[in-house]
Amino acid sequence: MENIQRQHLAEIEAAAEDVLSHRQLIVNLDKQRQKTREAIKAVENNKAVKKTWVWNGSMFLKIPTEMAEKSLRKDFRHYEEQIDRLRKELKPRVNKLNDLEHKDGLKGFDLFPLHEKELSKVMANLD
Repeated sequence: MENIQRQHLAEIEAAAEDVLSHRQLIVNLDKQRQKTREAIKAVENNKAVKKTWVWNGSMFLKIPTEMAEKSLRKDFRHYEEQIDRLRKELKPRVNKLNDLEHKDGLKGFDLFPLHEKELSKVMANLD
């Protein structure tokens, strides 16, 4: 009996660690996204300059401002996609943790907005 309890607690701990690490990853990506947003604003405010210095991994490069802005916007979209994907993956992990802890799941957090077609059909039915 004690062995079963230890195993159950180990499962709960593993699930909790998974949730926490996932959340921390989202926070780290969000910080990077915010830094990228700041960089985009700085480049937009300095369009008069033809070339801009950009940090690329292990060195600085002087590239055309337009190319720098395009690259930053691409990185920003990538961060947003990663964050959205991780947030979608987080919900089942939290639900699994709640199940292991014998808690009720979060209600109302698994809702999605209506698409335009669905919304127009609902509005048509209301008229």
